[in-house]
Amino acid sequence: MTTLSMPAPTPRALIAEDEPLLATTLRAELARLWPDLDVVAVVGDGQSAVEQALALRPDVCFLDIRMPEMSGLEVAQALAEDWPDDGAPFPLVVFVTAYDQYALQAFERAAFDYVLKPVDPARLAQTCMRLRDALAARAPAGAASTAIGAADPAGLAAAVERLRALLGPGDPSATASQEPLRVIQAGIGNAIHMVPIDEVVYFEAADKYVRVLTATREYLIRVALRELLPRLDASRFWQIHRGTVVRAEAIASAERDDNGRVTLRLQGRPERLVVSRLHAPRFKAM
Repeated sequence: MTTLSMPAPTPRALIAEDEPLLATTLRAELARLWPDLDVVAVVGDGQSAVEQALALRPDVCFLDIRMPEMSGLEVAQALAEDWPDDGAPFPLVVFVTAYDQYALQAFERAAFDYVLKPVDPARLAQTCMRLRDALAARAPAGAASTAIGAADPAGLAAAVERLRALLGPGDPSATASQEPLRVIQAGIGNAIHMVPIDEVVYFEAADKYVRVLTATREYLIRVALRELLPRLDASRFWQIHRGTVVRAEAIASAERDDNGRVTLRLQGRPERLVVSRLHAPRFKAM
């Protein structure tokens, strides 16, 4: 009896690019270079990219580095943190970037592929070849991909951190020269409350604000968490999720369940905080 082999599934892709003309050009070049690729979504901002990627589970995500509100790096981090544990392979990530030699070297060191803006057909052809090979390699096993950033979320976290440090807004050297915050100035009505940094248990992003939680009070400050982070002493304040930063001394214990998920018990606060898979490797017994 002849055994019929199942046809390979059609690869699916998502494009996140805030410049419509560039998005159209990239999609047209992909159609020419990789006719079998099904572009299931084209979005113009990072939040939509996260939502559509989690809903559609594409095999490949082309993420523009510079997008409003949420960068391509932040999209990659969000996907790595929120990707479901149901066996669906993590998408291969390709960053779309303007040419910068140092940036390209960083992508290569971090094992991420990249596409140049404006689209370079020759470079895109190489990327398509590598993506096809990676998808073909993982298809027989039917398991989560071992390609770029897929089976190693800790490695993805390190790569995202290196890329953010190089490509983030502002001058990194200027940020590094600032003194760490010692007091949080939180406005309540017409008053400004001075909250010593040593009293903060954790910070939590809340849209364009940040919640500042102490053992007894909660404050709301008008600043994005990404702007606050460089002003915090990284040895004392640990990011455990893209939207949560905890003062290390306020952590009573870290508990790991059978699925590897880490939950923190805090000193002075009743709630428990879940650590994302990107940051879970930080919590290991000495």
